[in-house]
Parts: sequence; C-alpha cells; structure tokens
Amino acid sequence: MAETAVSVAPYWELTFDADGDADPRRRERFLAEAVRRGVRDLVVFAHGWNSDRSAATRLYSRFLEPFPGLAPDAVLGYAGVVWPSMRFSDEPIPDFPRALAADGPARPALGKDTRHALLETFPGRATVVEQLARLLDRQSREEAELEEFGRLVRLLVEVVPPGPQGPFAADTEAEGVPQSEPGMFSAPVAEVCEDFARALALCGTPPGAASFSVPNPWDGAHELLRQATYYAMKRRAGTVGERGLGRLIGQLAAVAPGVRVHLVGHSFGARLVSFALRGLPKGVHSVKSVTLLQGAFSHYAFAARLPHDPRAGGVLHGQDKRVDGPLVCCHSRHDSALGTIYPLASRMAGHDREVTGFDLGRSLGPRWGALGHDGIQAVPGTRVCTLDDAVAGRIPASGCVNVDVASVVRRGGPPAGAHSDIVHRELAQVVVAAGRIR
Repeated sequence: MAETAVSVAPYWELTFDADGDADPRRRERFLAEAVRRGVRDLVVFAHGWNSDRSAATRLYSRFLEPFPGLAPDAVLGYAGVVWPSMRFSDEPIPDFPRALAADGPARPALGKDTRHALLETFPGRATVVEQLARLLDRQSREEAELEEFGRLVRLLVEVVPPGPQGPFAADTEAEGVPQSEPGMFSAPVAEVCEDFARALALCGTPPGAASFSVPNPWDGAHELLRQATYYAMKRRAGTVGERGLGRLIGQLAAVAPGVRVHLVGHSFGARLVSFALRGLPKGVHSVKSVTLLQGAFSHYAFAARLPHDPRAGGVLHGQDKRVDGPLVCCHSRHDSALGTIYPLASRMAGHDREVTGFDLGRSLGPRWGALGHDGIQAVPGTRVCTLDDAVAGRIPASGCVNVDVASVVRRGGPPAGAHSDIVHRELAQVVVAAGRIR
C-alpha cells in the first residue's frame, strides 16, 4: 500500500471516517511497523480544515521536515491523521500554491472547488448543495430566499440518527448537559446573515480605518454556510478523536509500551487530538506531550468551571492530566478566523442569549473566545511561556502552557487571517521541546 511521498520517514497515514472508525488495513500496518522499526518517539499530526488528503499530506510534509535535524539522535516515527474535513476555496494558506489555497470566485458565489468539497464531505446531499449554490448566485432581495437558504444549510449539516456524532459538538456543558444546537440555526436567518456580513466587513477593514459600505447580506449567507460546515467539522473532530485516535493510541501502547506519543493538532485537528485524550483506555500513559496550533474550540474547554457560569464547565476538564508531560497551546492575535468570526459564531450558540444586533465595533469579550486566539483560560496553574523560551527548550515539564506565537503566525488575508500560517521551524521546535524529544 503506497503512501504519498512525505519529507520524513517512517511515516504512516491514519485514516478515519466521520464516525471515528479507522481504516483497518492502515491501522494494522501502522501497529506492526511501529513495533518492527523500534520507534521511540512518535509525532502524530491532525489537520484542521483541509479539502482533501493531498492538502493534508502536503501540510504534514512541510511541517515535519525540520524534525530529523532538530532531534538527530532520536528514533522518530511520524503519523498523519486523515479525516473527513473541508476548507472553503476562498481561504488563503500562506506558502501553499494557489491551487491548494484560494481558486474560487469572490464571495458570495460558491466556487467549483468549494462545491466539490461540500459534495465530498456531505455525501448524499448533492441536491442541497446545488440549491444553495443557485441561491448564492441569484442573491435575491427577498427575505424568503434567505430563509430558504438557512433551511437548506440546516439540512446539509444535520446528523442522521443513530450515528455517534451528536454528543461531540459541545465544548462546554452545564451540570453535565452539553450545550444545545447553535442559535445560528434557529435565529431569524436574515438577522444572522446581516451580523456575519458586518463581521466580514470588519475583518477586511485595515486597522484604524472606517468602513462606510453597507454589507451584502448574501456575504453573510455564504459565511453562515461556512460556519455551519465548520460546526459539523468540529463535531466530527471530537468524534474522530475520542472514538478513533484515542483508541488507536491505546492499541499502540498495548503492543509497543515504550513508544512516547506526541500529539499535534491544527485548528479543528487541535480539538481532535484533545478529544483523543478522552478516548485513551484507562492506565495508558504513553502521551508525553500535546501541542495545539491555532486551536478552533473554546478557550474554556479544559476549565472545571466557567467564569461567567459556575454551574458549567469544559467538556475536557481534567483531560490535561492524561498527558504525561505538558499540554501546550500556541495562540496568535493575528488569527482573525478565531478572533472575530469564531466569537460571533460562538455567541450564537447560546439559545438563552441575544443572538443579533450587537455592536461589532466593540469586543465580544472573553466569553466566546477560542484558545488559538488567546490561549487556555480558567485553568488554575496554567503557565505562560514566551516563544523564545519555548524554542530554547524552556517549556514546563507538565500542565497547561500558553505560548504566544504571534511573532511568526501573522500572515494571511481575510476571512481567516493567520489561521493557517503554521509552517514554521519555530513551531516544530516547540513540539520537540514540549516532548523532550532527544
């Protein structure tokens, strides 16, 4: 079974479906060869929103390339997680060819590559995708057309029972009950689209400048579709992490107990590797480090209690203790996908809160923040480490650690900003330092 060429070896591709079930042939090959090759340190990388396997593999190849030189005496192995995610074609990826980054038309039309990604990611929904595309092309001024668009978006991303994905979308829970379905699916569609359109205009306005144009609500409709698909990806990331990768790490520990595992995740992949901790079998202590790169989930996910609601806590509370080493969160203020759009979409997740009509010119506050924007919050004992100290190997040996990487994670245009600007030697050095890979 040939693998796509990557810059490091040995490399294994770990493939999971949307319900977290692993490709059995790849799984068995990985387990057998990891033992045979005597791997001591295994770096496992999970992508975030990528449209296909080739884009994920290219990311892994580029990011992992410095590792042999950074730890020349280590007996390293590498694994790339491939799971059914997607990226809209208007989102630029720094350092990657335009064919992988942004080759579709400008908003609000739905580019052919994004259509293809939607069809691949949501099989059996071809009619829905085509109807969505027609509405975006038409841009009717009738509010009923926006309402129909919202109905189709909900239909596209709904979970068909009795699959396992339903409980995996929440980052927080109140008294053991996960948060309900996002309000962006139940609030008046026209108002939601207007708020998203205003947020997009804010992302595209240079700092200190004022924007006087009236946002197009169909730009907001396009963003509603994007955020709805990302809600589905977030749900899948938790499913694949707990039911797929966590179990597989347990199987590896059973056949190769000496292998030290280092988990790395970007965007929703950061959520995936975090949920893998929840899926580890009891007594497995092989995960020696976790590095989250621009994690696209709540900065309160690891908190025992939320500052604004003492009855609620993060769904990953206590999971940092499953790491026999540090859990490192890399964050950047230049990530506008997490700094502006994510808080807006997260604010809409609360059915008991006002969804629309707020002033986007002022901060939404910390309540709806993402840890890839400002780090892990409300976890006592969380340490702060500078990027220079992290690169020099001075990362705490355990516990949660926030590292501000804005000095390198800074490039990228709207709407995502620097969200995908992660291919940097310094970030590879952070992973090596966090894992004490020598």
